[in-house]
Amino acid sequence: MKELIVASNNKGKIKEIEQIFGKFYKIVPMSSLGFNSEIEEDGTTFFENALIKAKTVCKALNKDALADDSGLLVDALNGAPGIYSARYAGEHGNDKLNREFLLKNLDGVENRKAKFASSVVLYKTDDSFIEGYGETHGTILYKEDGENGFGYDSLFFSTDLNKSFGVASSEEKNAVSHRYRALIDLYNKIEK
Repeated sequence: MKELIVASNNKGKIKEIEQIFGKFYKIVPMSSLGFNSEIEEDGTTFFENALIKAKTVCKALNKDALADDSGLLVDALNGAPGIYSARYAGEHGNDKLNREFLLKNLDGVENRKAKFASSVVLYKTDDSFIEGYGETHGTILYKEDGENGFGYDSLFFSTDLNKSFGVASSEEKNAVSHRYRALIDLYNKIEK
C-alpha cells in the first residue's frame, strides 16, 4: 500500500484522515518522519494554507505530502471564524476557548446557519499538486451537545445527520463531513 505523508500535527485531523483514507493509503503523520516544525499558514484561503503545508512537508521530506486546511464559516459572522478557526479566540488549538468565543459572538443571534469547509492538497515531489474540496452544512447550537470529535463538533448540528457532530459516531460524521467530501473529491481526481 502506498504511503501518504500527512502534513499535520493535529491528532484529531490525522485520525479522521486515517479513518477515511486508510483503505487507499498507509497514512503516515509527518512527525513520525521527524518533521515537527510549525508551518506558517499565511494564506488567505483554505486552499492556499493547505498548499503551503503540503509543499513545505513534501520539500522537507522529499515525499508526496497531503495537507488539509479547514474551518467553520458562520453566516451571521460573515464567514468567521473561517481560516482562523483553530485560533479564533487567540490561542492556537484551544478548542474549548474557541467554542466559548463563538457562542459569545452569537449571543442573541437567530441566524445560526453555518458550514464546515475543507481544502485538501496532495503535493508531489515533481512539484505538481491536486486539490480536493468539500463542505457540509448545518447550524450552530446554543450550547454544546456531546463530546465526540474535536474543534467545534459539539456545537455543529449537521443537516445531513440531524444531530450534532458531538454526538455522532466517527463513522457517521466521516460519511458526511467536509473533510470526507474533500478527500473523496481528491481521490476521484487522483484516479483519473
